[in-house]
Amino acid sequence: MLAFIVSRLLQAIPVMLTVSLISFAMFAYVGDPVTIMLGQDYTEAQREALVRELGLDQPFFVQFVEFLQNVLRGDFGISYRLGRPVADLILERLPATLELALTAALLALLVGVPLGVYTGLYRDSWLSRVFLTVSLIGVSLPTFLIGILLILVFAVILGWLPSFGRGETVTIGWWSTGLLTASGLKALILPAVTLGLYQMTLIMRLVRSEMLEVLRTDYIKFARARGLPDRIVHFGHALKNTLVPVITITGLQLGAIIAFAIVTETVFQWPGMGLLFIQAVANADIPIMAAYLMLIALLFVVINLIVDLLYYAVDPRLRSGLVASSGR
Repeated sequence: MLAFIVSRLLQAIPVMLTVSLISFAMFAYVGDPVTIMLGQDYTEAQREALVRELGLDQPFFVQFVEFLQNVLRGDFGISYRLGRPVADLILERLPATLELALTAALLALLVGVPLGVYTGLYRDSWLSRVFLTVSLIGVSLPTFLIGILLILVFAVILGWLPSFGRGETVTIGWWSTGLLTASGLKALILPAVTLGLYQMTLIMRLVRSEMLEVLRTDYIKFARARGLPDRIVHFGHALKNTLVPVITITGLQLGAIIAFAIVTETVFQWPGMGLLFIQAVANADIPIMAAYLMLIALLFVVINLIVDLLYYAVDPRLRSGLVASSGR
């Protein structure tokens, strides 16, 4: 088990180095940080002093090594636009993004899996057809349009929910949360539904197709022939064997939710990392863009490792394969 984890971590090193190189290349080839930081009115002496201070007079790979050393210390530089450490800005916005992403993922799982099981077991019922028809909306409509429609209905017409912002938050240490206040919970509903709708329909359709395939297998027919109740056949045998592909999709989609929450955060002006990244792109704030790219890559690496470990826990064939390989 330990060797399995170590091998996955070693595989992640070249990925992170490649992402680090791409992130650092933005400093060298995108925009002019000196002009952005000094503005239009500066002397040549001021420019040369800032170039030396930023280390821009050093060769590319010398700058890259220094960049890696700073990143390993948690130092992503100073924001060109805000003049504050990027690490502090990320830590301020990280709770909002994680709160939104995890809520959306939890909503997608809690709704998508039961709907997938139901539409798989009762595929000819009228309610299953309604669910499948409605699911086409989540697959077909773009995220920003779903968000705008939800704002129009629930914020403008009905006036039930706020259309932007995070509501009132409570600070616990460095973590700020809106889950402990009524306005924070109300503000979370629309963006979480918007962000999780596509993932919910994807999970529902995946679980349905896997259930239909598993229910046709011989061991399910054998379980029915033994006289086992439908509850045990459906949930003890069939559903368990659909979990591996569901875990794959759910894990990758969680990373996608965090990475691509940009659109949802922009529509709802949710003060998370996605909105910070959009503002950084608009102002060519390279340190924030580079830090965001590296953080998202790290999240995908961690999520993939967790998915692999869940494979190990769910599928006994993988455990036996690891034991056999370690025995050799």
